[in-house]
Amino acid sequence: MLRFFKPTRRSDHPSLAGWIGWFIGRAIIWFVIGSVSLTVLYKFVPVPVTITMIADPHGFEKDWTSLNKIDRTMVDAVIAGEDAKFCSHSGFDGAAIEQAIEKNVSGKRLRGGSTISQQTAKNVFLWQGQGWTRYLRKGLEVWFTVLIENIWGKRRIMEVYLNVAETGIGTYGVEAAAQRYYRHSAVRLSPVEAARIAAALPAPKRRAVVDPAGFTRRHGNAIAARSGVVRNEAMDACVYE
Repeated sequence: MLRFFKPTRRSDHPSLAGWIGWFIGRAIIWFVIGSVSLTVLYKFVPVPVTITMIADPHGFEKDWTSLNKIDRTMVDAVIAGEDAKFCSHSGFDGAAIEQAIEKNVSGKRLRGGSTISQQTAKNVFLWQGQGWTRYLRKGLEVWFTVLIENIWGKRRIMEVYLNVAETGIGTYGVEAAAQRYYRHSAVRLSPVEAARIAAALPAPKRRAVVDPAGFTRRHGNAIAARSGVVRNEAMDACVYE
């Protein structure tokens, strides 16, 4: 008696590679949905805490403050000191990135080419550090920068940046910085006060805001001078239009 058996095809049972592909595909979909949803949420509500704050061994002090209650001199100072093209770029400054790469390749003092938008994306959604994970972080930073530029807009980016940026040991945001260093609110800051906070932003744990010396003092004075140019040439117009 002849018996016929239906041959088993490999396609009837998913392979390991197929399962891995399915998992990665679902992970990407959920990441996109989650990241877009969180970005939309943060367009309307204050950012409660960041990974950097949680990981800070000194703890953290912050005081979320509306941009309406932050002196305009602070906005001008960070544009002057951190990102002069803030209102004209779409999240990335190609020229600054090229200059940073050239300096780093030539062996000169390492420097970054991050815009305020990129720094905000990193501060809110990602982590700090210089290990191998920085390459993954840089890729994610690009994604979140595109999201906040298109969902938040410049004014909201500036508001969030001024509230989550590290401004000293265990201190986050310009309101907490103003209270700590000057004993008054960020609603009123002199050009020199704002410039010194801005001068400390690239290295807030090492640079003194009160009675700074050497490079920090010179850098702060330069920022204070350039802040007037920012205001006069409406380089902060995207924040106040």
